[in-house]
Amino acid sequence: MKKFSIITLFVFALAFTTNTSAQKFSGMDKSPLDMASYPSDYKISEKVVRISYGRPQLNGRSLTELAPAGEVWRTGANEAPEITFYKDVTFGGEKVKAGTYALLSIPGEKEWTVILHSQLNQWGSYFYKEASDVVRVKGATSSGDSLEAFSITFKDVDGGAHMVMGWDTTRVAVPIMW
Repeated sequence: MKKFSIITLFVFALAFTTNTSAQKFSGMDKSPLDMASYPSDYKISEKVVRISYGRPQLNGRSLTELAPAGEVWRTGANEAPEITFYKDVTFGGEKVKAGTYALLSIPGEKEWTVILHSQLNQWGSYFYKEASDVVRVKGATSSGDSLEAFSITFKDVDGGAHMVMGWDTTRVAVPIMW
């Protein structure tokens, strides 16, 4: 009986003196991270382009409120998206070397200026410096069904693909050829 008491006492002492705290996790991101690539199959070695970006939601707000015309926008939410080209391409008619770039844009009514920028790991576009632009190209706007979440996809075209950005009823396409 004495042996049982010592073991029981030891177990209780251990239980009450050990720091047992659960890991705390933050809630779900309101603008979750997404990724789009071309081609979209899972043959990684054959990828031409991949982009990681945050997907903001309209949530009753307007596109012009969240991405004002004439102002540099991060092209998504949170950190500026990063676009990686796995081979040299022509992006919107401009030659671009294989590599990773920040993707920024300047929304407009009839066209958007789409910017590949050399400064990576930037939060939003708060520290944007035009001197770090690699290329600036124009993408004409068109209309489509309303999208609650900002989205990027790639569409097959002869000789390449179009990177299509969509939010609300606005669509912007930039050709990528290789």
